[in-house]
Amino acid sequence: MASLHVFLVGFLVLSCGVIAENDLLMEESELLGLFDVMASLVDEPGWSELHPEPCTNTPWPGIECQVGQDQDPPIFHVTTIHIGPEVASPPCQPAAKISDSLLKIPYLKSLSIFNCFLTSTVVLSPTLFGALSSLEHLSLQSNPFLSGDVPSSLGILSKLRVLILSQNNLQGNIPGELGGLVNLEQLDLSYNNLSGEIPQELGRLKSLAILDLSSNDLEGVVPFGLGQLHLLQKLDFSSNRLNGKIPSQLGKLNRLVLLDLSQNSINGPLPETLSGLEHLHFSRCGLTGKIPNSLSSLNNLTALSLDNNSLKGTIPSNLGYLPNLDQLNLSHNKLTGELPFSQDFINRLGERLDVRGNNGLCTSHNISTYLQTRTCLDKQGTVDNVTCPPQQPYDLKGNNNNKNKNTSLYNGRTSSSAPSQHPPSPHLIIRALRVHPPSW
Repeated sequence: MASLHVFLVGFLVLSCGVIAENDLLMEESELLGLFDVMASLVDEPGWSELHPEPCTNTPWPGIECQVGQDQDPPIFHVTTIHIGPEVASPPCQPAAKISDSLLKIPYLKSLSIFNCFLTSTVVLSPTLFGALSSLEHLSLQSNPFLSGDVPSSLGILSKLRVLILSQNNLQGNIPGELGGLVNLEQLDLSYNNLSGEIPQELGRLKSLAILDLSSNDLEGVVPFGLGQLHLLQKLDFSSNRLNGKIPSQLGKLNRLVLLDLSQNSINGPLPETLSGLEHLHFSRCGLTGKIPNSLSSLNNLTALSLDNNSLKGTIPSNLGYLPNLDQLNLSHNKLTGELPFSQDFINRLGERLDVRGNNGLCTSHNISTYLQTRTCLDKQGTVDNVTCPPQQPYDLKGNNNNKNKNTSLYNGRTSSSAPSQHPPSPHLIIRALRVHPPSW
């Protein structure tokens, strides 16, 4: 009789659509949905048999669960799925795909898939992610065979705080519907093949701290509406085909730490009121005129790149008095006159000071060969005929001005590198440049 009683209890539990895990329960449809999702991604045959109770007795390092609130009896729900090289090697099977069974995991808050789609093409579903109403963090990164458009349906995920779709093979336009993500704090669509113009609707993302659209094929002008993003700390549009003037509205971004519009066809004037800037990069932008004296008021500036433009005139001497400046690249312009920096400043920056390729520039210091400039012979700026060997220009972000750069604020990196084979965990810790968006 006792065994019959146990059987009936078990039958009732299963018939109600829940499965016991220790003293807690898990909805059967959600568990089976997780099994389907993992079977379509990871290179681990029999995953469901190895992890029949993924929230308790047989955990997997990329799965996190939480106990649902206001549920009696308490029920486990899957809230995080993270696939990446630090979890499994290889992280995914050769024919990996994203299963529609994600829809059976309605409490999912964080989904991150790194270095997964490496051999077989996977087209990003236009509707799948839009149905995950609990999603707060979506990161699909470093997947060279992940293609398709950025889904416009993402715009209805009102809880989304982090959207990273970088280092993939996505095409098409950036959907204006993303402007509806009122809680979004980080948007990174860098290193894809996106085209068209930057939508004005992005100016509605009032919670945004990081906006990175670098290394795409975007054209048109920088939207003036971005000047309304008062929490913005990083703005990187480098390596696109943008044109026109720098919107004066960007001068309102008093929290901006990094501004990079390098390798576009943007011209000045440079913003004069960005007092909080630490990194300012305008390499290969077609800038003309003089270096504005207003840059000398950017006391927090640590890196300034104005190389490979058509800037004329003399270098403002006050740049040498910026207390935190550690990298200065003015190479390959049309600057003239005597280098106005002190010997101490030149020694402190060392190779991080680059003024090569300015034929009218000279220096009275005894290290003219090191600086690759002519030596000034007298106070009138007369120079001798010293020539220096040619050398390929570089900018202060460590790259050689090509499309295959990867500038990142993550994990303390501010230099360029190839797309990472070991991307950061889904809970990104942004350490560099003192960029501190609200925690997620």
